[in-house]
Amino acid sequence: MFYTRQQLEALEDKQVAAYGLRSRNSRGRAFTEDEAEYRTAFQRDRDRILHTTAFRRLEYKTQVFFNYEGDYYRTRLTHTLEVAQIGRSMARALGANEDLTEAICLAHDLGHPPFGHSGEVALAELMRDHGGFDHNKQSLRIVTQLERRYPDFPGLNLTWEVREGIVKHESEYDIADASEYNPELRGHLEAQIANVADELAYTAHDLDDGLRSGMITPVMLEGITMWEILVESINWRTAQLDDLIRHQMIRHQMIRRLIGMEVTDLVHNTDQRLRQSGVRSVEELQRLSYNVISFSEDMHRRNRQLKDFLYNNLYRHHRVVRMAVKAERIIRNLFEAYLEEPAILPRHVQEWIPERGSERTICDYIAGMTDRFAVEEYQKLFDPLMKP
Repeated sequence: MFYTRQQLEALEDKQVAAYGLRSRNSRGRAFTEDEAEYRTAFQRDRDRILHTTAFRRLEYKTQVFFNYEGDYYRTRLTHTLEVAQIGRSMARALGANEDLTEAICLAHDLGHPPFGHSGEVALAELMRDHGGFDHNKQSLRIVTQLERRYPDFPGLNLTWEVREGIVKHESEYDIADASEYNPELRGHLEAQIANVADELAYTAHDLDDGLRSGMITPVMLEGITMWEILVESINWRTAQLDDLIRHQMIRHQMIRRLIGMEVTDLVHNTDQRLRQSGVRSVEELQRLSYNVISFSEDMHRRNRQLKDFLYNNLYRHHRVVRMAVKAERIIRNLFEAYLEEPAILPRHVQEWIPERGSERTICDYIAGMTDRFAVEEYQKLFDPLMKP
């Protein structure tokens, strides 16, 4: 016995709230396909994203620390998986569609270039007069055009709702441009969950990696309200740091508690906002003047303080900034070299130029690189002792 798609859709009817999206009500795909026998439309989308080349490349793309700085720091792939786990937990608790939420979470960073935000800054500047570059838009290009895995259509042919969730991904660092996806409407519940899950994950896990690297120490965190609450919750003081193993265990415990506290705050505060809003449908939720997924005011203030601390002490740490400067130079020099002499591009990349133009072709090629490949390509082009 197995569950048919129809039976799975019936389960969604029981589990998903009135303001959550159901796969049977999807606006569909750009290209018509037969429905799967034992997967819903959103489950199928999730599976397609997982099998992409772009998803595999995330393993070797920067989160904060470059890939070759250590085996235990987060990469863009591990960050994405952690966002998906947090997103699923929140979706399940709030009556959202768990499969749709997971699909959006898994796709939200597909468009990131090598070297994280440093690579994005460099490409955005280089493409300023040629249509620009934004990793959200690049994620959409990947799933609608650049991935070539099916003979009948470009991209992955994902449902409207997943594509809408990708283009309406936003944070304090990302501004959504959903001009072709009902820009007058807010992101649906599942998209809002993905946005906050991303924010929550990178704050907690960047703190973890900062502590692991030694760029941040417990003493430096004294006075940060969130940290003080965590210290108090496990009755721990920094004097116990002499025991390295205990320090590692405590760090893991505190990061777990931090994530748990934030998810719990989000679920309870969002539940209250949903009840107060009185929404009874997906469209009613999207037409609200505010996002329903939100931290409480107290948690928002604590997060703001912690984020400011991370910006000043981790993201602007001289070691991180030095690597960012190197990364921007690599991206810029590769772009200019390819533009000056397109014949040095691989043959299959040169074939894109008549359709996309030189600048966009080069941008797509560089954006798809991993950190490691970009460094190797830089060495091949600019180190006379390296074989091309």
